[in-house]
Amino acid sequence: MSTWPDTRLLDLLGIEVPIIQAPMAGATTAAMVIAANQAGALGSLPAATLSIEQLRDALTTIRHASTRPINVNFFCHQPPDPDEARDQRWKDLLEPYYRELGADFDAPTPVSNRAPFNDAACLVVEEFLPEVVSFHFGLPEKSLLDRVKATGAKVLSSATTVEEAIWLEQHGCDAIIAMGIEAGGHRGIFLSDDLNTQIGLFALVPQIVDAVSVPVIAAGGIGDARGIAAAFALGACAVQIGTAYLFTPEATISPSHHHALRHAEASETALTNLFTGRPARGIVNRVMRELGPINPAAPAFPRSGGALMPLKAKDEAGFSNLWSGQALRLGKELSTYDLTRQLAMQALAKLTKN
Repeated sequence: MSTWPDTRLLDLLGIEVPIIQAPMAGATTAAMVIAANQAGALGSLPAATLSIEQLRDALTTIRHASTRPINVNFFCHQPPDPDEARDQRWKDLLEPYYRELGADFDAPTPVSNRAPFNDAACLVVEEFLPEVVSFHFGLPEKSLLDRVKATGAKVLSSATTVEEAIWLEQHGCDAIIAMGIEAGGHRGIFLSDDLNTQIGLFALVPQIVDAVSVPVIAAGGIGDARGIAAAFALGACAVQIGTAYLFTPEATISPSHHHALRHAEASETALTNLFTGRPARGIVNRVMRELGPINPAAPAFPRSGGALMPLKAKDEAGFSNLWSGQALRLGKELSTYDLTRQLAMQALAKLTKN
């Protein structure tokens, strides 16, 4: 392809087009990562819901298929202290649904888990040497981060505010993902828990660009070439795209999620803490409407999801997380490879037409 107007991230990561396929836990497959790589983008493997064995298997598959740079993404939250009373209050709030759907309320509550980055995960990084390691919810503690950087990996993390971006640069990030409020899935928020002060992408990107010296990647509400061109105009040198890749055949999503993505209106997403305990954007469904998308009774991340699992088994559409960003109506039925190439070519044409 012709030269992009800003090649800092391309040069930093060794990729051909300034697109990062977002790491979407539960939806991203090794096949998606490989296809994104083959199209010249940075394929990203989410590790938060994988066991160490599953992570090694996925990385083995990817490395056998491609020698291009890859990104492995980890959560770096602090697991909450046990709070059985809060867990029980949450389950009690859900009891009417258990009775209605015929789920066993008295059975032990399943465990909902998102594993934070730890020594075992770091050993996998040291074994497979991914070119990029990205984090959500800040950065891991210094000794682990130092080990990651010692492998030669470039480190990325998400910032939802200017203050978070500055903190990330000060603590060793090589590039920063500016995550607008429009983005689907979990908010990367980590210096505050105030959702009322979260910022839209068009306001966030130029302020982060002005505040840091490292490359900035725009994420949130970008689903076509117009969004990519706009991100560059605001000072970003790449974009991270998630929801658009949920429409590809390489995505592994449930039938209910598949249907919701293709039929929900653009205004039908909301931030919710019901499914994991942390705010994340998804398509509004029954439990979000009836309990409110943000409910203070939900246990701390990631414990709230366990009590919903038996309900999800009975009514997937009504009680499962249907993650999506606000640009869902821009989604197209294309393969990961074709989507990536089309986005890149159309965006480059817009950026170079003058």
